Parts: sequence; structure tokens; C-alpha cells
Amino acid sequence: MDCKKLIEESSRYIMNTYNRFPIVLRKGRGIKVWSFDGKEYLDFVGGVAVNILGHCHPRVVVAIQKQAQRLLHVSNYYHIEPQIRLAKLLVEHSFADKAFFCNSGAEANEAAIKLARKYAKENIGTDRFEIITAKNSFHGRTLATITATGQEKFQKGFEPLVPGFSYVPFNDVPAISGAITKNTCAILLEPIQGEGGVKVPDHDYLKKVRELCNEHNLLLILDEVQTGMGRTGKFFAYEHFGITPDIMTIAKGLGGGVPIGAMLATDKAASGFQPGNHATTFGGNPLVCTAAIATIETLLEDGFILDQCNRMGKYLQERLENLKDTFPNLIVDVRGLGLLLGMELTTEGDPIVRACLEKGVLINCTTGNVLRFIPPLIVQHKDIDYLMNVLEKIFERLQ
Repeated sequence: MDCKKLIEESSRYIMNTYNRFPIVLRKGRGIKVWSFDGKEYLDFVGGVAVNILGHCHPRVVVAIQKQAQRLLHVSNYYHIEPQIRLAKLLVEHSFADKAFFCNSGAEANEAAIKLARKYAKENIGTDRFEIITAKNSFHGRTLATITATGQEKFQKGFEPLVPGFSYVPFNDVPAISGAITKNTCAILLEPIQGEGGVKVPDHDYLKKVRELCNEHNLLLILDEVQTGMGRTGKFFAYEHFGITPDIMTIAKGLGGGVPIGAMLATDKAASGFQPGNHATTFGGNPLVCTAAIATIETLLEDGFILDQCNRMGKYLQERLENLKDTFPNLIVDVRGLGLLLGMELTTEGDPIVRACLEKGVLINCTTGNVLRFIPPLIVQHKDIDYLMNVLEKIFERLQ
């Protein structure tokens, strides 16, 4: 079956929830993917920050193969050895004492919202249920998480939304302070806003928010679905800011390509959940946990990949800054940490994304005019140089 036929059948049989590009990807290795018609692409999207070790990393593939022959799935009615090992690994390398496993970032955030409300009602006051989030944030597509998301475009048409959320500008501590009421139970933030345009806060922002939470007996929830798993050059982004949260959510890169999410929490916060309060059938099953263990062990081994992320992130940012100097009428700003970088434009980003696609490079645009670069952490100088050559030619034509 050729690409054209596949795309026609996609339109016929799959719900129209994505504006898909007109290619069908069939194979991936490292930072490269190949379409059904054999065309090669450099992937600077990485499954939207999922494929942190690249596509089909041998260690992850072998781990999945072995586990698939042993045990694919059992219910959480029973203890699951890979799940226990993964929880221990995450706890030992984070602030947390306990882990809960699910299938996605949205599910992890849903769990965090429920835990915060349950803990607050039982330990602070029965009227504590409101959560403060940031404008331009993104926390998922469930009804509660689109309500938590501070962007009306994701909420439109799904009203009435879940009550109990308020929104303040990102990187504005006085705004958060002013939004706290007698009903507030938690503050939910991304350390860096990814979907909101790769917005990096002031270095002391999260520290001051942490202090507010301590002062008002609130839980601090960090959504590290996109920033976690080495994406910013540290295992978790909160490490850059000298604080620890009470609850943190992760997903995307956690499984190296398989669907798994997790909510991590301190013992104090985790005490809000008891048997029967929250569950998910597939969460933390043997297959995905085994993939996540292989991913984390590879990521942390000798610190090589985190070091690679920092070096390549610095190099990519420098090259993007050089483009900004060359095309000041087209490029407003370059920002980010590690290999989560954004380039803000004075023009729409989608035509540039499509032009890159034609030249064999996959990139992403968010908020309409911010090109986002979230490649696998194994990206090399030569890959970045190729991307820069493509972008430079596109900008020359636009100018």
C-alpha cells in the first residue's frame, strides 16, 4: 500500500483530531526516521520530547523483547516486580518517597489534582480544593487537566469546566500571592512552559513559590511531563532552581517511546491516597515499566547522555542565536534549557515547519510563532549543523 492510499484510509477511519502532515512514518533509528516511501528525516520533534534516547534504542528494544516473552500484563491487584524496581529507581533519584504509575502525562496530572484535593480535605480543611495554575500552561486533555491548562483555546466547547481552578501570569510571584484564598490547596506549575512557548522563569521564581506554599500550607505540584527525564540537562528540571516540590508528574521520555506516566510525591502528600481512592488498569504494567527501567538506567549511566544534552543544548542555542543576529527582522528571541529550546518569530511558524519537512527535517511550532526544538538527547553536532543550514536557507527566502 502506498503513502497516498494510507493517508486516504487514515482520513476515512481515524477521527479528525490532528492536523497531520502528509507523510507516513514507518521506521526510526537514533535521530532519524523514514517515511513509508523511503524518505529520510532528521527528527527534532522526537515524538514531542518522548524519544530521549532516539528511536528504537537497542537497550530499550531488547528489554521490551525479553519482557514481552515473560509477562505482558497483570492487574495491580498483585505486586509487579518491574513496577517495584522502577518506583525504587525514581525515588532514589528524586525528592520523592512514593510513586503512582499511569499511562500518560494527562493521567499523571489528573492523579496529582485528585491527590492534592484529597490530602488537603483530610489534613488542612474540608473547604480546601482550589488549585492555582499559570496562564499559557498546558497540563493535558482530560476534562480536569484542560481546566487546569491556562489556555482558553483548549477549553472552548467543553464547558462547563471543572470548578476550583484559578490562573495567574507565569513568572509572577505577587500574582500567585494575590490569588491564594482560604480555599486554595495547591499551586500547579511547569518549571518551564513548553506548549506555552518555551518560557523559562526567573531563577528565584520557583523558590519564592515554594516559600509561599510553606507559608500558606499549600502543596506545590510541578508538571515535569515535558521537562523531566534529562530534557533540560538535569534529570529533573526542578534541580536547576534549588527547590523540591511535594508532588511531581512525569511521562513523555520516561518509557523511551512506550506510553507510561508517573506521579511522584513525598510520604506526607502521598498519605492522601488510600486503597480505592485512585487506580488505572494498565498503569505500571510489566512491559512499560521494564522499558522505563532500561531508559532510565541508560540515561543515568556515567552521566554521559546528560552531559551530551548540556553540550548539544548549548551548541544548538548558540547556533540559533547566530541565526537571530543574522535575521533580526524575523527572529525575536531564543530561549530554553538543555534540549528544550524555542525560537520566537515575528511571523507564523507553520510555513517554516512545512518548509523544513520538505528538506527532510522535522521540527515543531507552538503558540503560532515559536519554533520548538526537542530532539533526542543523543543528537550530534552534524545533525544540528544540517538543521541550521536548512533554517538559514528558509530564512533567506523569507527575508
